[in-house]
Amino acid sequence: MALVYSSGKGRMCPVCGWPQNNCQCSARNQTAAIPDRIVAKLRLETKGRGGKAVTVVFGLPENAAFLKTLCQELKRACSVGGSVNEATIELQGDQRDRLRTLLANKGYTVKG
Repeated sequence: MALVYSSGKGRMCPVCGWPQNNCQCSARNQTAAIPDRIVAKLRLETKGRGGKAVTVVFGLPENAAFLKTLCQELKRACSVGGSVNEATIELQGDQRDRLRTLLANKGYTVKG
């Protein structure tokens, strides 16, 4: 059951449920500036995915617009599905070799 109104705490945010003067939505959606030197780290995960492999790109700036466009470019280049989760990009399958060359061509430092 969701809290509709409480006079003790004042107005509540409809998204996160916190008081509006201490809303957690705005804290999560703040965008970080994109640094000049980006270090992308790669890892392969299979846990919790039914044995399916997923390549995770992490260590990127927490800028939603930047992550979304980079994810689209990587998915298109590798011809796979993928998504942005928090500050990581997840691509289906083992794409580490392709991603190393793609990210290096974009001028990023790649580790992993």
